[in-house]
Amino acid sequence: MQLSDKLHGFFWDSMTQNNCNTYFIDGPVRVLIDPGHRALFDHVERGLQALGVALADIDMVICTHAHPDHIEAVRFLKDLPALVTVHETEWQLMTAHASRIQALFGFDPLEITPDLFLRQGDLDLKGLVMQVYHTPGHSPGSVCLYWPDPKVLFSGDLIFKDGIGRTDLPGGDGSLIKSSIRGLKELPVDLLLPGHGTPVEGAAAVKENFKQLEQVWFNYV
Repeated sequence: MQLSDKLHGFFWDSMTQNNCNTYFIDGPVRVLIDPGHRALFDHVERGLQALGVALADIDMVICTHAHPDHIEAVRFLKDLPALVTVHETEWQLMTAHASRIQALFGFDPLEITPDLFLRQGDLDLKGLVMQVYHTPGHSPGSVCLYWPDPKVLFSGDLIFKDGIGRTDLPGGDGSLIKSSIRGLKELPVDLLLPGHGTPVEGAAAVKENFKQLEQVWFNYV
């Protein structure tokens, strides 16, 4: 789905296939956000091909966190020019549980070792400037990306339309997820793009979504 001239989203509407939403920014640096599960990556690859973009054209892969449904497909890009990045705290957790991940999901995290780590603050990609927010709670090294120029927030699994990320996985923390969400609510956002589900469009709708999270969903974490 084309979201703007430079922004595209590959969304899932299947209740039987667990994969995240993937986003592609066709900027001075071509960025792929959260490539998803390896077994379901053909969905993303077909979407890119429809745009005339090959995997070798991707310059950077940003993973909002290291859960398999967001990061597994990185392996398809590791031998290509794309640089892969995730928050260092997230990678530390993943490597600490490497044997368990391999047993449960059948892949070795070391196959997708990042080229560099995300840090809180501005990420300047040849003039494409995004702000990285370290937002623990769903996982220790979760990040959200704010693109100020079009007022877009990539919220990973921190915030969904009418919901928040689960906190019962290793490293999840209810108090931290509330704090992380509160830390983003004053951002001027016209489009909230979550890791799963449908976007939240329009500043008023985004504000209302934050309000509902605090009034309703915070009672359950």
